[in-house]
Amino acid sequence: MKNLSIIGVLFALATLAGCKKTLTTEAIGLTTLEKANSTPTLNTVENSVNSSYLLLSNRLNLLAEWDWNGGLVFQNDYIMQDIASDDMEKKWNPDGDQPWMDDINNFTFTSSNGGPNGLWKYDYEGIKRLNIAIGLLTKTDIEAITGITTARKNQLLAEAYFLRSYYYFSLVTNFGDVPLITETVKSFQEAFKVAVRANKTVVWDRIKSDLVLAKAMLPNTKFSSATQKWRVSKGAVIALQAKSALYTEKWDDVITLVTELEGLHFYNLNANYFDSFSTAKEFTDDEVIFSYDHISDQNPRNGNGICAPLGWGFFAPSTDFLNAFEPNDPRKLYTVDVPNQNVNKMLGTLNGGNKGNDDAPTNKVYIRFADVLLWKAEAYNEKASYPEAIAIINRIRARARTTVTATGTIPPVGTLPDRPASTNKEVIKGWLISERRVELGFESQRLLDLKRWKIAKAVLTAQGKNFLDKHYLYPIPQNEIDASAGTLTPNPGY
Repeated sequence: MKNLSIIGVLFALATLAGCKKTLTTEAIGLTTLEKANSTPTLNTVENSVNSSYLLLSNRLNLLAEWDWNGGLVFQNDYIMQDIASDDMEKKWNPDGDQPWMDDINNFTFTSSNGGPNGLWKYDYEGIKRLNIAIGLLTKTDIEAITGITTARKNQLLAEAYFLRSYYYFSLVTNFGDVPLITETVKSFQEAFKVAVRANKTVVWDRIKSDLVLAKAMLPNTKFSSATQKWRVSKGAVIALQAKSALYTEKWDDVITLVTELEGLHFYNLNANYFDSFSTAKEFTDDEVIFSYDHISDQNPRNGNGICAPLGWGFFAPSTDFLNAFEPNDPRKLYTVDVPNQNVNKMLGTLNGGNKGNDDAPTNKVYIRFADVLLWKAEAYNEKASYPEAIAIINRIRARARTTVTATGTIPPVGTLPDRPASTNKEVIKGWLISERRVELGFESQRLLDLKRWKIAKAVLTAQGKNFLDKHYLYPIPQNEIDASAGTLTPNPGY
């Protein structure tokens, strides 16, 4: 039964139920608890961290083989944050394929839906691997045992703290109170003891404290590795610190941290909006702060499998999303080519290249500078620093209107004019909400934004969705509750 399933936080153990269906795929080089408990090698230590990045991958069937109903065919962020929002529809031509996605779209899902199940399993599988990695890297004699240098140990440990924080960020923003597990679980008795939901404030505190540790151990360079530019950098850590402050409404901290990030002078808005997503510009642009490096023709495969369902007709824009763009905004076509039914931003191309390719080289962008700047604008607005907030919004608009379009033209004069001076907080926030939607469309930010602004119910019910108060959180997966014998408790309303 080993490695067949996980039951929430019963990380390193065999499942109590459903052991024939899920988590049947083990990553090559994965560090197991058994390996960690034996004499570790340098290779074991390296793999313990490297395998933890994989849970950010859009690779197909990373945790199971075609378990659609379990939500395990690929990462579910496009479903949980984009389809569930007012931006995206399941398919260009509606059909009965994968009805669990329709339930997410319509907010008729239950706690047995594959979407929350997949999100939970991806995040806690990542945390399981990271707890093993951190356990190894914090051994007092790890350098003597493995020969790892202090600098390399610190870099790997910083990466592990960041990644664990990232997975917990996903969990706390989607589920609220969640089990906080920071060490490997070695017995069923321990597993049931820790399978208890921690208050979200405690989870946020741990996210922030781990990021402080990570930042101190990373070099002051844009890339922490010159040869592996995908690895976590100091800029990525500071950005996640700022995002954590944003979601906990620590506005002064947001401003301070984004200012610190800007002070590194590593990042800027690309001259062309699409450079953040183009496969031809990966790791050479100015804007991407953290992304997953998909590479084709690897063994084991490491391509971007999400391009395959794009070829099957999945992921289309809603009419409301298309109507949100102002006239001649170049970002609209860079995001989605409606006549050809190509989601350019997800494909990383403007000609339909990679569509249907289950091993595409397109990177998955998680944090970029435009998003970060808009966090600062929001914090300024909340602090009544209205000119500063408007200036950032106009900086984002200026980049958009000066971008050469996907057809090679220059937007006409008058496109995306600057927002005027204002001291009306709600008006400025409305501008910010609109700007974030079109700037970050199809980047899995929209539903999380609507929820933290506490406007999800009003916005989504206006679009005919069945959004209720309980939907501000996703349900704890029912199979996890059942397998824990009720130690895990459900979210209200589920």
